[in-house]
Amino acid sequence: MNRVKITVLKKTFDQELADEYGANGLGPCPMLRQGDVFFADYAKPDGFCDEAWKAIYQYVFALAHGSGKELFYYGDWIRKPGVAICSCNDGIRPVIFKLEATDEPATINYQPVN
Repeated sequence: MNRVKITVLKKTFDQELADEYGANGLGPCPMLRQGDVFFADYAKPDGFCDEAWKAIYQYVFALAHGSGKELFYYGDWIRKPGVAICSCNDGIRPVIFKLEATDEPATINYQPVN
């Protein structure tokens, strides 16, 4: 298992949907910034949004376990091996991520609970 690099590519905000459905004062995601970089292996990276992690972890898992040499989804999605472009599931203010396989072995940096 290898580490996966997660880069925040873009924060988006749909003003029309926010006006119709959003809470007063809603704006772009306050948790992440464009250019933020995280590395994931066995667990969600520190400081990473819980909801975003739920949306992308399956792609992180696939890249961490060897899909880094292949194209996702039979080559009809991303043209670069070892890369996935994903977003969180916030429909009003989604954050777009680039996931990249690395050759860095993952290490457990916490004590597993039995």
